[in-house]
Amino acid sequence: MRSPASRLDELERLHSLSGQRLLVDLSMWSADLARLGDELVRTSDATDLFHFDVSDGRFAPGLLFFPDLIAALRPLTPRLFHAHLMMENPAAHLDTFIRAGVDILTLHAESAGDIPALLGRIRTAGCLCGIALREDTPVSSLTPSLSLVDLVLLMGTPLGIKGCEGGAEAMERIQAARSLIDAAMPGQVLLTADGAIRSHTVPGLYAAGADMVTPGSLVFRNPDMRAAFASLHGLRRN
Repeated sequence: MRSPASRLDELERLHSLSGQRLLVDLSMWSADLARLGDELVRTSDATDLFHFDVSDGRFAPGLLFFPDLIAALRPLTPRLFHAHLMMENPAAHLDTFIRAGVDILTLHAESAGDIPALLGRIRTAGCLCGIALREDTPVSSLTPSLSLVDLVLLMGTPLGIKGCEGGAEAMERIQAARSLIDAAMPGQVLLTADGAIRSHTVPGLYAAGADMVTPGSLVFRNPDMRAAFASLHGLRRN
């Protein structure tokens, strides 16, 4: 299991890379679920970190990625594991995901509980933390958490539903979040766009200020996976 100091080193590395190119937080929901270990290994040298959507079937539809599964995958790659907790009551499950070896735990601002206190609990456990917003939650809702997190994740589509197309407002929301982050915590918080990550949407999201995107089918359903990664990593800051 990675040490807290090692996680901070990796976060610093990601910040450094984000000044040069787009980061990739690869969504394992779109992988071949019957071969998750193999999928993890074959993408490990290309992605920047791995993204696990965790759904309790109430806060978002469906049931996704439980702690024991993540723990079984943990030894297969040195890359950071990012758990996006789409849950009504994340407080009840934080410890099990921390023990499973998750490096970054992202909570939804709309979830139940004292979110600042939960972010502090994640930090105390030696993990990195993030805050996420549904696609229709005002970006201003980020303000109370910005000083407490390493990452902001903005959904561009409804939670837990594959294949949705994002609207133009997704770009506007990224721009608004970028402005908030740069004003309050410049250079300290990574901004991630999740949902409707397509070849035609990624350049706009990047131009709007996203440091990172969470692709799924864009990579896993591409017959030339290496070309898909090269296209994403090829986006550069001016």
